Amino acid sequence: MPTLATQITIDTPAETVWKVLTDFPAYPQWNDFIIKIEGTADLNNQLEVHIQTSTGIQKVLPQVVKNVVNHQFEWIGKLPLGAFQGHHCFEIIPQGPQQVLFIHQEHFSGWMSRLLLALIGKQTKAGFERMNQALKAEAEKLNSIT
Repeated sequence: MPTLATQITIDTPAETVWKVLTDFPAYPQWNDFIIKIEGTADLNNQLEVHIQTSTGIQKVLPQVVKNVVNHQFEWIGKLPLGAFQGHHCFEIIPQGPQQVLFIHQEHFSGWMSRLLLALIGKQTKAGFERMNQALKAEAEKLNSIT
C-alpha cells in the first residue's frame, strides 16, 4: 500500500497539539494546506475537508475512523467503485512532558492509487510538511501564552 509519511518534533505537550489539531474553525488562521474543515472529530462523523492544491481547492468528504484524545485522529476518504481510498492519519507521540513527535501520513489503496500518487504525491507531501510546520508554530505559540 503506497504511503506518504512526514513527521516533526513539537516542543509542547500533547494536549496543546491536540487542541490546535482539532480546533477546525481556526484552521484558516494557521493552515495553508487544509484550509477548512467542517464537522466534528467525533467517531464516524463525516467531515467536509477543503485542501489547497496547486490547481485550486479540492473538497473531500471523509469519515472519521479514529479519535483517541491527545493521541490519534484518522479519517478515510473514498472514490466510487474501489478506485481510490485515502486513510489520513495524525498521531501525537509524547517524547517528554513538553515535547511530542507529530506523525502525519496517508495510506493509499484502490486500483487508481498508484496513478494518483504519481500525479499528486510530491505536492501532497509538501503540503503535509507545510501543515506540520504551521501546526508546530501554532501549538508552540499557544503553549507560550498559557
